[in-house]
Amino acid sequence: QPARRAAKSPWTKDSNEVARRASVSCVLTSLASMTASQGGSTGAQALVVLPTYNEAENLRDVVARILTAAPEVGILVVDDESPDGTGALADELARADSRVRVLHRHGERGLGRAISAGLQDALRRGVAVAITMDCDLSHDPAEIPRLLAAGGDVAIGSRYVAGGRLANWSLHRRLLSASANLFVRALFGLSAQDCTSGYRAYRAEVLAKVPFERLHSAGYSFEVEILFWVGRLGSGGIREIPITFLDRARGTSKMGVREAIVGALNLLRVRLS
Repeated sequence: QPARRAAKSPWTKDSNEVARRASVSCVLTSLASMTASQGGSTGAQALVVLPTYNEAENLRDVVARILTAAPEVGILVVDDESPDGTGALADELARADSRVRVLHRHGERGLGRAISAGLQDALRRGVAVAITMDCDLSHDPAEIPRLLAAGGDVAIGSRYVAGGRLANWSLHRRLLSASANLFVRALFGLSAQDCTSGYRAYRAEVLAKVPFERLHSAGYSFEVEILFWVGRLGSGGIREIPITFLDRARGTSKMGVREAIVGALNLLRVRLS
């Protein structure tokens, strides 16, 4: 009789999950020890900076998924006076869970300004790693543990390394994204394959060296500008892990041709300066 195949263990997925969580816990414990020895925070050692503008349809789901994937992290929602009530919803979530905080920004809006404010808040609070991601479910929160474990000065969730892909994107958006990456890699000599991805984990040690007062990008080009500084000032290198980037299912995208052109012109000014 042919040999019987061993039945697949029903615990395989759970065992992998336990191993993944143990790995993340080891990373965070190591970072906590490092930060404590430098007189830093004894709270959450990884903080997810979540910039929002009109994301009321997505925020609750994104926060829940983040805390399921990585219960050890904190979340900072940085809201730019969203008229759809995102800020009020963020306050509600913060009251329900101490791991969630809210930063209400006033005045000039912009993704770059919001991320900058969130990263600087993370530095003031002494966290060891600051994670940035979109709040439209295009970035899968389940990838946070892999970003934390990747190491380097910055780990990028990449669409353009082996295993990475774009899902549900139009040809127009694919061409715009690919062209932007080719442009900025050539302009700044960056080694990363995906220089415009906003899904990242930054080590606070190198973030603390970034001259935020010299960063001028208000919009999406901020991702490139800060990556340039991190690559220039750090010594741990840039790591990339493959991700699947999904187009948003709810809400309206803030990225378009005009934003891309404005960002490109701003980056040219940065490079020339």
